[in-house]
Amino acid sequence: MATPTLSLAGRTALITGASSGIGRSIALAFAQAGAAVVVNHLERAQQAEELVHELHHLGAPAWCFEADVRSAAEVARLATNVMQSCGPVDLLVNNAGIIQEKPFLETTEDDWDQMLSTDLKSVFLMCRAFLPAMVAKQQGVIINIASDLGILGRAEFAPYCAAKAGVIGLTRSLAREFAPHIRVNAIAPGPVATSMVSLAAMSQQAIDKELDIPQHRIAEPEEIAATALFLASDLSRFYCGQVLGPNGGSVMP
Repeated sequence: MATPTLSLAGRTALITGASSGIGRSIALAFAQAGAAVVVNHLERAQQAEELVHELHHLGAPAWCFEADVRSAAEVARLATNVMQSCGPVDLLVNNAGIIQEKPFLETTEDDWDQMLSTDLKSVFLMCRAFLPAMVAKQQGVIINIASDLGILGRAEFAPYCAAKAGVIGLTRSLAREFAPHIRVNAIAPGPVATSMVSLAAMSQQAIDKELDIPQHRIAEPEEIAATALFLASDLSRFYCGQVLGPNGGSVMP
């Protein structure tokens, strides 16, 4: 057996919600490791095209496709377009997501449906669309972005916590069903400096809550991307159904 490395040369990666934040950092890390990168976005064409230009500058083949990954029809169209333009996907990163802070008794059915659709249903739809090609090749890696709040729970974040806990459960189920040829794992980050978690826009009480972890800071997107690169590479070839936690100590299993 060959010595494993971080190289992703010869592989094609598809990352949902890749135009900014964690997804963008993962795209850059994968390109630097030699992968061709497919950037998925929703209504962020300029940001996605700027990222593709940056990936090309790194020497990586790259494409961008707009698709609402909450929609089965759009995911099917995305899968067709990607196959025709880029060939089969070797690495799938389900990163697209939203967050909402709201007292539970004020949470509406629409709030619930939007959160579960974006953060959980999209993972189901993407896996269902791209797994068949991986099964046919008997090779592939899926990385689902969950959250430490899917493990911990948090007051006033019930739909988000439920969705991310669902991502963890789905990850473990798929890992058992599609091993050994397809590796399915998850990343459950703590707070990350993205547009979804901006300390500048928070009250002091909210800031104190985010920083009340052993590391006393929030992560940079590149630190989450490093975990994704590890899981995508052959260095993690014995990882199956695992939930890795770059969380600064917020969760210590």
